[in-house]
Amino acid sequence: MTTFTWTISALNCIPQTAEGQDYVVTAHWQCTGADGAYTGQVYSTCSFPVESKTSFTPYADLTLNQVLGWIWANGVDKDATEAAQLAAQLNP
Repeated sequence: MTTFTWTISALNCIPQTAEGQDYVVTAHWQCTGADGAYTGQVYSTCSFPVESKTSFTPYADLTLNQVLGWIWANGVDKDATEAAQLAAQLNP
């Protein structure tokens, strides 16, 4: 059985915007797939536009799931990334 782990290694911020302090504009993400003796890993970044929003989450209150949701909503295809990891493991 293949398991996938998504992590965020860094967030790049604009120090101050009208929306709030430390506005995240780029996330550095990693997806690791493991299946027994085989592992595969993808590392990339995803940028986010600065938008006027009615809600703003302070940097200290951001969660992994929230940032991953932004990544998947802004051009990173979760299923395709995981499928690529599985293919790399099955055909090293």
